Order: sequence, then structure tokens, then C-alpha cells
Amino acid sequence: MQVDIFDFELDRSLIADKPANPRDTSRLLDLSEEGTIHDRHFYDLPNILQKGDILVFNDTKVIPARLYGARGEALVEVTLYHPLDGLSWMSFIKNAKRLHIGDTIKFYTDNISSSESKFTAEVISKQGEDGVEIRFNCSAQDLGKLLEEYGSMPLPPYIKRDKPNQGLWNKYNDKEDYQTIYAKHEGAVAAPTAGLHFTDRVFKALEEKGVEKLFLTLHVGAGTFLPVKVADTKDHKMHAEYGIITADVCDKINRAKTEGRRIIAVGTTSLRLLESAADEQGILHPFTGETDIFITPGYKFKVIDMMITNFHLPRSTLFMLICAVAGTERMKAAYQHAIEEKYRFYSYGDSSILKCVNKI
Repeated sequence: MQVDIFDFELDRSLIADKPANPRDTSRLLDLSEEGTIHDRHFYDLPNILQKGDILVFNDTKVIPARLYGARGEALVEVTLYHPLDGLSWMSFIKNAKRLHIGDTIKFYTDNISSSESKFTAEVISKQGEDGVEIRFNCSAQDLGKLLEEYGSMPLPPYIKRDKPNQGLWNKYNDKEDYQTIYAKHEGAVAAPTAGLHFTDRVFKALEEKGVEKLFLTLHVGAGTFLPVKVADTKDHKMHAEYGIITADVCDKINRAKTEGRRIIAVGTTSLRLLESAADEQGILHPFTGETDIFITPGYKFKVIDMMITNFHLPRSTLFMLICAVAGTERMKAAYQHAIEEKYRFYSYGDSSILKCVNKI
């Protein structure tokens, strides 16, 4: 399938650099019924859903996985994306060409210079498009604390932030904003952004409506931000991400499906893990491991009936996925409507709810 099919023009002024405040005042494009489109706000979600619906959330927690470092006079920007063990990580590094195997990177902040830093990592290998393997020179017990001290939230590249020593570093509230209110299990290096709109107020209204909440965990990797550089989708390589679905969650979803209740994935991450864990009959099984599922139009969904999702980049695997859910022409028209109505796009932007029209 040609990647050009999924291209569209977007003015940069529509790219959100911070979330709505309060979060649930973001806009919601309602495509929950075929052939209709409605402009709403996210706090309207409980009015769209039905008693007995199940929302499936991803409760991963984002770690401060972006680090600024130096190797001598050469400055680098490190984004961790995949753990190999307690101390070794695969990473994407800006200015990686300045690094050699065996080099030591010394990390710094506004308050701690690289010459003073006790937080360092060694370059283990360079693996082309897969990035750079580094190993931290600290104990596994100390790594989390050091990331909190030295790291910043790994925002996608289209959200611009100051670097250390270049202004008011971390003047935005990203450590709170780029985290869902139900985040629990540390390990993600990108937020499951569809969940950023939920508030205690929305949760209370959902409970009163009789909507059930279930949680799985998929540790989102920075590979989710990588552009599709090939001309045909068959040539694109997806990065694997680690996920867990418990037996209890599987039992509740399988039972709900037999009762004719709707399963609604909150975000592409929840959707991809659900589809990875289902068999060809649509029965969900416990899952612990990695998934690199790549969903494009033509795919028949086995679990979900609807999904909630933000607005995605052109030519991205995520835009391809939502076209698979709701139909390519439907989503192209919906995005054109959103652009004309000046919806806010991408991670900190507005939301949409889609009906799945391609099911087994």
C-alpha cells in the first residue's frame, strides 16, 4: 500500500504545544455513528457512551527519558526508547555521528554541568536506524532516581522546548501534563496521549453512566514518533513494545463481548495490544511480551467496537491505523473538517471518537 495515500497538509499553527486546561475541555470530534460528524468537547464523552460499555486504558507511566549530554566539547541529545536490561538501553541520539564505541557521555542539567556530572553512560554499539546502545555507569537501583534528576519528558520533536543552559528549561509543566492521571507502571518513553484528556470529573460521570474501566499496560516506545520513510507500507519496520494483559481483564472483555457490550480502546496503544492478544475468533488471551503489530487498511479488527484517539501526523503508522478502523476516505474527510474547524493536533491536541467499521 502506497504511503502517499495517507498524506495531508497541516498548518503548523494547529500543532498544540501544551494541553487544554482543564484537560477535559479539549475538543472531541464525534465519529461514533457512521455517516455523521459532530463537534463536541471531551467532557461530553459520557453522553456519547452507553451503560455497559467498556473503556480499555493503557496505564503505562512515562519516565523522563530525554537526556542532554556531552562527550568532550560535542553536545548530544539522547532519547531512550527500549531497555535491554537494567542498565543498557537502545536510544536515538542527535549528533550520534560525533560518538564512537567506548565513548563516555556525561549528562548535564541547568544546575549541573557536564564537568561536574556523576551521571554518565558508555556507548556500546551503533546500529544505524535502530539507534545507539548505551550502558549507564550506575547501579540499577540508582538509575530511576538519576533519570528523575537529569531527565526531561520525551516530548515528540514537533513540540519545541528549551534545552539546558538555553533559557528557562522545563518552564512548562510537562512532567505532569505528559502523564495520564491513572499512570501506574513505569516504562514508557512516550505518553498514551488519548488518555491525557481524562479527568476525575469525566471518570465520575462515566461511573454514573455505568461505563466500566479496564486497564492493560503497553510501554510506548519513541519509535512511535518515527516517520515512515519508505514508499510502500510493506517495507516499513515497526519497533517492538512490551505489553501485559492479565487473565482477569481478558475474562471481563471476553464476557462483555458475548453479552453484546461494546469494547472501546482508549488510544492506539491499547488497541494494538488488544489486537495482538486476540486469536482469529476474537477471543482475548493473557499476554506478556513484545508486539510490533502494524495495522493498515484492510485489517479486520477482532476485539474493538470503537476507539478514542488524538489527531495524528500525515504519513504516520497511527494515521494508517485509524484509517483501518473507520475507513480511509471517512478519516481524510474528518481530518479536513478538523483542519477547517481549527482543531488542535498531535500529542497535546484535541481528541476524536471513532466507530470501527472493519471487524471480523
